[in-house]
Amino acid sequence: MRIRPLVAFAATAASVAVLSGCGAAGSEGPVTLEYWAWPAGSQAVVDQWNEANPDIQVKLTDAGGGDESSAKLLTASRAGNAPDLALVEYTTLPSLIVADVPLDITDHVGDVQDAFTEGTWAQTTFDGAVFGVPQDVGPMAFVYRQDRFEELGIPVPTTWQEFRSAAVAVKEADPDAVITSLPPTEFGFFAGVATQAGGEWWSVDGDQWSVGIADEASLEVADYFEQLAADGLIQTQPLLTPEYNAMVNEGTMLSWPSAVWAPNVIESVAPDTAGNWGMAPLPQWTPGDAAVAYQGGSAVVVTKDSEHPEAAAEFASWLNATEEGNTLLLDEQSLYPASSLGQEMAESNDPPSLMPQQSDFYSLAAEISAETVPVTWGPNVNLAKSVFEDELGKAVRNGTPWRDAFVATQEAVVADMTETGFTVSDG
Repeated sequence: MRIRPLVAFAATAASVAVLSGCGAAGSEGPVTLEYWAWPAGSQAVVDQWNEANPDIQVKLTDAGGGDESSAKLLTASRAGNAPDLALVEYTTLPSLIVADVPLDITDHVGDVQDAFTEGTWAQTTFDGAVFGVPQDVGPMAFVYRQDRFEELGIPVPTTWQEFRSAAVAVKEADPDAVITSLPPTEFGFFAGVATQAGGEWWSVDGDQWSVGIADEASLEVADYFEQLAADGLIQTQPLLTPEYNAMVNEGTMLSWPSAVWAPNVIESVAPDTAGNWGMAPLPQWTPGDAAVAYQGGSAVVVTKDSEHPEAAAEFASWLNATEEGNTLLLDEQSLYPASSLGQEMAESNDPPSLMPQQSDFYSLAAEISAETVPVTWGPNVNLAKSVFEDELGKAVRNGTPWRDAFVATQEAVVADMTETGFTVSDG
């Protein structure tokens, strides 16, 4: 397995609040922890904890998901009233660490590190300090209309070269169908495939940052997908719009290269297609190299504003590294657990209802996860995402090279980091 170097934040390590001498519930009696999380089923998880732990009660608030929740968390932290715990996506964790939002909880979670693979634990470990307990992961995978591939006699692609051949075969067999849509808004997808191809969009050595969004591997990825679009072999229309959903329901949108979480999303817009889908490993960029990147996933952090960090870390560890907690992640929240224990437990679960016939879904997911490497994210992912989507959107509309969007994103990211005070170089 390829493991990326741990992302360090030497430039900001001195500003990170370090926990010392803090206790949990202790002799002062019951404590109440404020917890921000958005997945469905979170309240059931909290209720079960509260019933079994009268001295550490958790109060849940749904602060919205993803970028919305992180923005609210940053605002609350600056005002000094952040919750004790919050669910944070891996992509936004570095910027929150730079902003001094999460607490270094190394001393409180060291006993659960072995519950996770090195690559998974690396996503919450920066400059040797741990800033969260991983909750769920999104190993990239290929979700496809199994019935249509079989009907058209098209093999499921195992490499991106074969993916192009399959896209050609789809158009020849059914001109109304297309193998997939990959719009400019799929920042995480392009970052993931660039990582799969050997790119590294952010890296750091000591206090020296490098940005590789326009490295050669990433530009090759840009060229590959640009050619697919130029040849009419993929769409670039937004996902999950009424038009897209109609194609999914009609069986004319034949796949979604995404991650193991995709089946639940597809079923939410096309429930009548259940039983027609399958999941396979993501096509390989380099034949024989099965390593893929994460697309999505989150961790529970303890904030520096918490008055009960030890108790908060105890809840985060219970939820994400114990059999009881992982059962709830699987059954109540329909998440793919980050821990190796949770992934092993998932193998005894029924497959997603979108593909009830795929009895090996979770064992396959575990195999994919074992070969998964984290994307190394930097401190200004939100800016990168915004610039990338704007620039790639322009390239798609104007018919200009997609690689120009990667270059423009790199230039904007480097300029922003330099202005912010980081020591940074291109590539």
